[in-house]
Amino acid sequence: MSSVNVHTETLDLNWKLITLISDIDRFDAAWQAIERREGQSLKELKLIATVRSVGASTRIEGSRLNDMEVDVLLKNMDISKLEERDQQEVVGYFEVLDLIDESYEHLPVSENGLKNLHNQLLKYSQKDQWHKGNYKQHTNAVEAHLPDGTSEIIFQTTPPGFPTEDAMRAMMFWYDNDIETHPLVKSALFCYEFVSIHPFQDGNGRLSRLLATLLLRKNGYQWIRYVSFEHEIESQKTEYYRVLRACQVQRPGEDITEWVLFFLSSLRNIQNALMVKLDSRGVEQSISVKEKQLLYIIESNAGIKTSEIAKKLGMSNSTVKRMLDKLITLKLIERQGVGPGSYYNLL
Repeated sequence: MSSVNVHTETLDLNWKLITLISDIDRFDAAWQAIERREGQSLKELKLIATVRSVGASTRIEGSRLNDMEVDVLLKNMDISKLEERDQQEVVGYFEVLDLIDESYEHLPVSENGLKNLHNQLLKYSQKDQWHKGNYKQHTNAVEAHLPDGTSEIIFQTTPPGFPTEDAMRAMMFWYDNDIETHPLVKSALFCYEFVSIHPFQDGNGRLSRLLATLLLRKNGYQWIRYVSFEHEIESQKTEYYRVLRACQVQRPGEDITEWVLFFLSSLRNIQNALMVKLDSRGVEQSISVKEKQLLYIIESNAGIKTSEIAKKLGMSNSTVKRMLDKLITLKLIERQGVGPGSYYNLL
C-alpha cells in the first residue's frame, strides 16, 4: 500500500486501516434501523454513556471522582456549591457534552468556535478564569497524571504566541478545504493535531475528546452519543499516551498511522460494546436493584475485587459472591484470576 500526505503529517494506507474504516462504516450504514428498533434502550444507554464520558475524561486529567460520584453530582447539581476543582471540571464537561448533543449541527468548527467551547468547558473552574477561551500565554507540555499522584511529561507542544496562532489557523484551513480524506481519518487527525498544538493553557485533553464527539456527529456518526469514547480512552490510557508520544517524537512531518489506527480501533471497540449492551438489555431488566448497583460498580471500576464491592454496597462478602455468581451465569460479567486475587469486569 502507499503513503499519503494529510495536512503536515503522513499516513500509511494499509489494509488494517482500510478494514477498520470499512467495519465502522458498515455498522454506521445499519445504525438507523437499529436506532428505530431500540428506542427505549438507547435512552437508558445515553444516560449511562454521559456519566461514563464525563467521569472518564476528567479522571484522565487527574480528577478523583468515580462514575457513581459523578452521577450523584449531576443529578443534584447546584452550581452555587461547586467548591472543589473536580466538581467544577465535571459540571463544565457535562454542559459542553450536552451542548454538543443538542446543538452539534450549529456549532462551528472554527477558531472562535473552539474558543467558545473552551470557555464553556472551564466556566466553573476558578483556577482557570484568567485564561479560559483564549490561546495560551505560557509553554504547556503534555503530562500524564500517574496513579501515585505524580506527573510525567509526554511531549512538548507548540510554543505560545504566533506559533500557536499560525498552527491553529493552518489546521482550520486544512480541515475546511480537505475534501479527499475520509471523515473518520480527518476526525482522528484533527484531534491529534489539536492535542499536539495544545492551544489553550489548560483543558486541551478534555476538549480534544469533546471535539472527537462533535466531529463524528457532524460527519453523520450518530451512534457515538450512546457510547463513551472517553471511557474507551481511559481504559487504554497507557497506550493512548504511548501512541501520542511515538508519533510526537517525529514532529514535524510525522507519520501518524499508529494514532489513526488507535483512534479507529477505539471506535470499533465501542461499536462492538454497544451491540453487546443492546443484546443484554433484556437480561438486565430481570435482575434486582442491588444486582444493578453491583453491575454499575463493576462498570465504573474495572478490575474491582469482591471485598471492594462488598464495602461499596455495605453487604457481606458471601452475599456479594452469590450475586456475582448469578451475574456471571447471566453472562453480564466475567471473573479474572482465582481465589482472593480474583477480580471482575463487564463482558
